Amino acid sequence: MDLATLAGMGLGVGMILFSILGTGVSMTNYVDVGSLAMVLGGSLAALTVGSPLSRLMKIGSYFKIVLNVNNFEVEKIITTLVRFSEKARRDGLLALEDDLEEVEDEFMKKGIQFVVDGTDPEIISTMLYADLNQQQERHADGIKLFDDWGSLSPAFGMIGTLVGLIGMLANLDDPDSIGSGMALALITTMYGSIFANLFFIPIRNKLQDRDKEETLVKEILIEGILSIQSGDNPRILESKLVAFLPPEKREAVLAEINAE
Repeated sequence: MDLATLAGMGLGVGMILFSILGTGVSMTNYVDVGSLAMVLGGSLAALTVGSPLSRLMKIGSYFKIVLNVNNFEVEKIITTLVRFSEKARRDGLLALEDDLEEVEDEFMKKGIQFVVDGTDPEIISTMLYADLNQQQERHADGIKLFDDWGSLSPAFGMIGTLVGLIGMLANLDDPDSIGSGMALALITTMYGSIFANLFFIPIRNKLQDRDKEETLVKEILIEGILSIQSGDNPRILESKLVAFLPPEKREAVLAEINAE
């Protein structure tokens, strides 16, 4: 569970409520079901118009991705690839078939199986990168969905504001309705800004981070698998793969590899 995401959203809502309470105005003045329906309902309706239904049906799964923390164990992956490289250089590529059962990552298992089967390097590269591209396209769907939602929410907030202003102008002969009409118009804008900037845009950013993390893992695997197939020296492979990591993690990985 990604507690930082929940904590950030909770803190944002808390600060907004704290600011509202600081005005000395009753909380009920900031609650309007019609404005909420305009922002959420209207923006969701616009998403339905502009997005395939299959993508909208995955909204729940996108929230799940954001709330879950993936532990890819990149250090372990690099260590495993270097170990496979050493074994392949020592005993031949066919010897790797004995280790396939212990490989949990399906992408790695498929790539190593290609190597064991003697598949042409260009075909291996094409097939693995095709998988990576498909993954990125799937991720791009979710990113685009929340990017659109983050743009539409303020827009429908403005539409709600215009609706409130029209209603206010239609009742200028009733001074008591001007204040309430103006408040209603501004509440809708506030709702649109809150949902866009506290929820939808941050969720889009978090999905982009998840995509980068998984893409990095796949790129490390592809580089490692192709290097094993081409018979690179394990030390060369080690240097290639460690270069994908940030400097602060490199020493730990090298220490783990050298300890084996």
